[in-house]
Amino acid sequence: MRILLSRAGRALPAAVAVLAAVTVLPVAAAAAATAAPVSRAAASDEAPYIVTVHKDVDPARVAAMVGASPEYVYSTALHGFSARLSPGQVMALRVIPGVESVHEDGGVSSFGTAD
Repeated sequence: MRILLSRAGRALPAAVAVLAAVTVLPVAAAAAATAAPVSRAAASDEAPYIVTVHKDVDPARVAAMVGASPEYVYSTALHGFSARLSPGQVMALRVIPGVESVHEDGGVSSFGTAD
């Protein structure tokens, strides 16, 4: 019986750590989704993009450098912004130091069905 209690005592801290991590992840994801939108009319050649920047770079300043108006600025799960961008703005962002990625935003769908 003493061996069983000893093993249970060692497993308890690990179980608590896993439970804490599972509880914190949804909270962090929800915090990232609370960015305030900015409404503006989009030009016909613009498409929605997600831009991520290095953690030491101000996303709003990067957007201003290319004349973009961020719809959202992310600072929790991502560090960057989303905006409707023209092809020229996309090309300019891709060469700015500190910009990590520039991806067109779009829908996601699955291929096939789960059995």
